Amino acid sequence: MKKIVIAIGLYVGFMGNVDAQKIPYSNKNYEKRKIKVDEVNFVSSYYQQDGNNSAVTGGVGTEELMDIANSIDVKLSKFDKKDRQHSLALDFNIDYYSSASSDNIDPNTISGASREDLHIYPSISYNVANAKTGITKGLSLSYSTEWDYTSYGLNFNFSKTTKDKNREYSLKGGIFKDTWQVIMPIELRVALDNRYRPRNSYNLAFSVSQVINQRLQVLATVEPAYQEGLLSTPYHRVYTTNNLVELERLPGNRFKLPVGVRLSYFLGDKYIFRTFYRYYNDDWGMTAHTINLESSIKLTPFISISPFYRFSHQTAVQYFKAYKEHSAATVYRTSDYDISGFDSNFIGAGVRLLPPNAGFLNSLELRYGHYTRSSGMVSNIITLATKFK
Repeated sequence: MKKIVIAIGLYVGFMGNVDAQKIPYSNKNYEKRKIKVDEVNFVSSYYQQDGNNSAVTGGVGTEELMDIANSIDVKLSKFDKKDRQHSLALDFNIDYYSSASSDNIDPNTISGASREDLHIYPSISYNVANAKTGITKGLSLSYSTEWDYTSYGLNFNFSKTTKDKNREYSLKGGIFKDTWQVIMPIELRVALDNRYRPRNSYNLAFSVSQVINQRLQVLATVEPAYQEGLLSTPYHRVYTTNNLVELERLPGNRFKLPVGVRLSYFLGDKYIFRTFYRYYNDDWGMTAHTINLESSIKLTPFISISPFYRFSHQTAVQYFKAYKEHSAATVYRTSDYDISGFDSNFIGAGVRLLPPNAGFLNSLELRYGHYTRSSGMVSNIITLATKFK
């Protein structure tokens, strides 16, 4: 139910550290080759949603949720004797959220653990870039925890740029090992509740980007993914045609195949237009089409705006039915509207400032987005991003 939204930032105490590490660009004639801070990013966001199709109460009931997210990442780099750039990125994220719908797991408990919680998810990544060969490779580790699950992630990335710098091939992969705590709705609980069940995810992404000319760039990507384990949410209810309440049940594996194309067009120094189309298909019967449009318009050398719009259409998985439409004899069943059929619209804009003579403050950006679904859910998000270099 929870919509995770990355970030807002508090920038405290880092200015002195950035200043102390600021050094000239490393090259072959510079022998000490100290570690330098490339950039520090602080991002904060406030997200709010509401609707009347909560999966916790069988596809009806409040979807009210509030999320305050904060993120800080620090990027360090150093050149070695072979002039390869070694980069280390440290990322720490923490969300506080409150969910009225999740609190209905046990309606008799006011402000239970599911109603409000902290979601903490740090990560660390290391990359090596060789400008001579055009090869960049790296690894990253991640960890995530909140009230009912923990997750460990291992990711790798490899990219190769051609000699003329006009084409790049990229391969990424990841493994996530998750553990769910099986917490059922209060009326369906048995002695074995609170046991733990695994969920594993395996992701790949292959992309090719090509510079067509000075104005146009194209990127194509294929991102297969496979999941296994507990893929249903233990505390989601399903109501049957004969008014029985059952647990949500979904298959123990799922294969997903998104394919996308992105076009970026540079119209002079003031205008950039980006379009993205993604087709999605999985073996649960869902197909989806997403179109994203965004532009960046430079109003002055220091101010730009970025309006954006995204439209998405998806079909329901074959196991979805609404409240009291499932047969009691159905093996797999869900009333989760996140995997139902709907159309959605996401529209908004950002304002980016590049303050002149601001020292290490590189940019400030404020973005607002408004999201609607044909099922009736509505959400709003406002994000502030600050970058120091």
